[in-house]
Amino acid sequence: MEFPLLVSTFATVFLAELGDKTQLAIVTISGTSNRSGAVFAGSALALVFASLLGAGAGGSLSSVIPANALQLAASVGFLVIGLRLVIKAGQGEAPDPG
Repeated sequence: MEFPLLVSTFATVFLAELGDKTQLAIVTISGTSNRSGAVFAGSALALVFASLLGAGAGGSLSSVIPANALQLAASVGFLVIGLRLVIKAGQGEAPDPG
């Protein structure tokens, strides 16, 4: 196993997951339960399974589609999601100051 690849993957996923919807969902679920160990185990297994699917799909896709095209597709996908969030936020009503 390549240690630098392991470390960079861990750091990237760890930083990407901080403060995202998944973490907020885990905080919410944990706050409504007194079994934080079960919440941790369930969320950890879900992340492992999702990562397994992503790694498998990435390995398979990279043998058919060039890496640059995959990176471009992912970038465009994130850009579209971000723009939709910005547009949706702009359509919201301003809070009532009184």
